Amino acid sequence: MWRLRFRRWLAGRGSHVADELRDYWRSPLPRLSSPVSSLELLVCDAEMSGLEPEEAELLSLGWLVIRDAQQYLGSAEHHLIRAEHSVGMSATVHQLRDCELADARELGDVLRSFVAAARGRVVVFHHAPIDTAFLNAAALRIFGAPLLLPVIDTLALEQRLLQRHEAVVAPGALRLQACRERYGLPTYAAHNALTDAVATGELLLAHIARRGHDLRLRDLV
Repeated sequence: MWRLRFRRWLAGRGSHVADELRDYWRSPLPRLSSPVSSLELLVCDAEMSGLEPEEAELLSLGWLVIRDAQQYLGSAEHHLIRAEHSVGMSATVHQLRDCELADARELGDVLRSFVAAARGRVVVFHHAPIDTAFLNAAALRIFGAPLLLPVIDTLALEQRLLQRHEAVVAPGALRLQACRERYGLPTYAAHNALTDAVATGELLLAHIARRGHDLRLRDLV
């Protein structure tokens, strides 16, 4: 985690960083030697109007807490985000229409709620580079600096497992539902941020159970 601490220190040297983000950065980061069973995790998923943060927008965020190898559904939150532009054809993927986002929360408000939920926790995504790119772009706009989250990526974990047994990973084998099927997990309707967050959390718990409960954080990041 020293690299993450260093990146936060570099980003925070200027006076442009908002107090909300500085407060988040002050929360202790877990040690890589920490047992996974001792950690609190925040599983998160986002829906966007496209794949490039420079051209598209965050439309929704969903998250919930994992503690003691259990997902706490009482911690679940799902927030729609008011879009500045039409969602266009992306509505065919996430089923969010312009009329449903007209009265949604402002991006800054949702991002502040997310930062509060992420405090002191490692954040879990399936295919983290996409979600974190949008979250960092939003944070740069709202807070003056990227979030710089401690992250576990279930897609990367599954990719490493498959590569140990197969020379080539088959196309589609790393999609969330394809990964879940290998553990006998049920099929959920895709492309709802909270549903996908729950699905990702279940995948991570199944992954941990298969590898053994003596895992350390360093084994997952």
